[in-house]
Amino acid sequence: MNGFFRKVLVADATTRRCRTEELPAELLAGVLGGKGLGTWLLTQYMPAGAAPLSREVPLVFAVGPTTDSRVPGSARYGVFTKSPQTGCYSESYSGGKLAEKLSRTGLDAVVLTGAADAPVVLEVGEEGARFTPAGDLWGRETFAAEDALVERFGGPSRAGAAVIGPAGERQVPFAILANDRWRCAGRTGPGAALGAKGVKGVVFFGGARRPLADPEGVAELGRRMFAELKDHPATRTYRTWGTPSMVSLVNTAGAFPTRYWRQGRRDGFGAISAEAMHERCAVRPVACPRCFLACGKRTTVRGGRHAGLTLEGPEYETLYAFGGLALIDSVEEVAYLNDRCDRLGLDTISAGNLVAFAMEASRLGAIPEAIPYGDADAAAALLDAIARREGLGAVLAQGIRGAAREFGLEHLAIHVKGLEPAGYDPRLLKGMGLAYATSDRGACHLRTTFYKPELAGHIAPAAVEGKAELLVDYEDRLNLFDALILCRFFRDFYPWDGLAAAVRLTTGLDLGADGVRAVARRVADGARRFNLQEGLTAADDWLPDRFFDEPLPETGAVLTREELSRMRAEYYRARGWDEAGRPAEG
Repeated sequence: MNGFFRKVLVADATTRRCRTEELPAELLAGVLGGKGLGTWLLTQYMPAGAAPLSREVPLVFAVGPTTDSRVPGSARYGVFTKSPQTGCYSESYSGGKLAEKLSRTGLDAVVLTGAADAPVVLEVGEEGARFTPAGDLWGRETFAAEDALVERFGGPSRAGAAVIGPAGERQVPFAILANDRWRCAGRTGPGAALGAKGVKGVVFFGGARRPLADPEGVAELGRRMFAELKDHPATRTYRTWGTPSMVSLVNTAGAFPTRYWRQGRRDGFGAISAEAMHERCAVRPVACPRCFLACGKRTTVRGGRHAGLTLEGPEYETLYAFGGLALIDSVEEVAYLNDRCDRLGLDTISAGNLVAFAMEASRLGAIPEAIPYGDADAAAALLDAIARREGLGAVLAQGIRGAAREFGLEHLAIHVKGLEPAGYDPRLLKGMGLAYATSDRGACHLRTTFYKPELAGHIAPAAVEGKAELLVDYEDRLNLFDALILCRFFRDFYPWDGLAAAVRLTTGLDLGADGVRAVARRVADGARRFNLQEGLTAADDWLPDRFFDEPLPETGAVLTREELSRMRAEYYRARGWDEAGRPAEG
């Protein structure tokens, strides 16, 4: 079968030994790569009930059959583990150039097990792999660590690396893996998982090329999509404005989380909008390899105390977290906080939620520290303290559940399974409420991106009937995206038959639309079985009480318990699960 090398590297950081194993063709035909393969490997190498961050829990890097090909949107890799943030299934994805470097090692996946007794780097090449000492890199921020590693192996044209910063070294549960400077596998704490293994980074290099069933067909697919879609309205929006364009859209709808989930609209949102970025900063589009969207924004602050600061971003979710929840009233200051998170190795969504939670706790007198809303300096100081587990930062570095317990504010904390939601309030966008409640990894917007049909008017935001069935279709299609692995922003460009074509051209498997749907269902069921194995139940597929009990003040919108119960039951039925959310044996 084409599309795969059919090889996985198993690297044990305890013994510092590495071996290559063969992957069965029938396995790959059933789950493809990415999320499907990563989930299977996670269950193969992890004993049930193992504690997050223990040496028994592996960290899996995986790519898919489209990786390092001319299939548009394929420049992504995934990481999979048991989340130190949630205690359940962990998946995170990142773009940039690293996926092609991983693929050129001649591997479909890397399974990192054990834990080193001193800092190490894992070097993975086409000819083999080894652990080498990394004491000189330990303590460095992400940019410096990545630069040093990549240069050590011949520069960015030859090698790529995924690294952790100080937050990952100290196993902060929402620490990221960083690559290509500004690209991050950010959510659910893969950086903490790598830090727990004593691994500062993993570097990939080689020259292997993934075998494709129809190389010319893949090339023609790329040419056709470029010709047809390079000037599509969605493409123009991403290329011109990027995700910050969502600030105005979501705020106008009344679903922009503000003042730690107290409001759905942000007065003065223009100061943190896409327009503000372009007015106050130099902004140019940047793209991952073989991508015509160029959604990334290379931003340089023009004036003020952060003049000259350059980064990719801030993205919408960072603008929501710091500019909405924490009321930071300047796009330049949000950019600076974004940069601090990147260098320290912190997820901006979780970090922004925790900073805002501390501001709310301060306002209520639940903590002695004075941390007013809108104070960018206080926010920056908290980020450094979190990454180094110092003072109040040590409390926040436990994650939202631990911090809420210590503050005595568990009733105010907003999360699902320990993961904070993204910037779409489920009281107004009820499908997003269902998505947050049922997602494999906690309150995730990317499992379904269901804000898209709700905000675009494809289905009424307040609707309940029939919403679960449409959401499952979105989620299944994106599960297949994650098996291949494809970028979320191509969701409008790959219908089911388009995905079937990508599978056929790369692997030779002629599954058709029904066949790739079946693969997507297997991938979803696999992740669900992992969570059930680790003790989650239907009761965990729920939302914080505040979403039921506190209507949004601007619109009066609220999600009722009865509505969520109905949607959740319909979701289970649409998935073919029983009333307790359990898939059939398979």
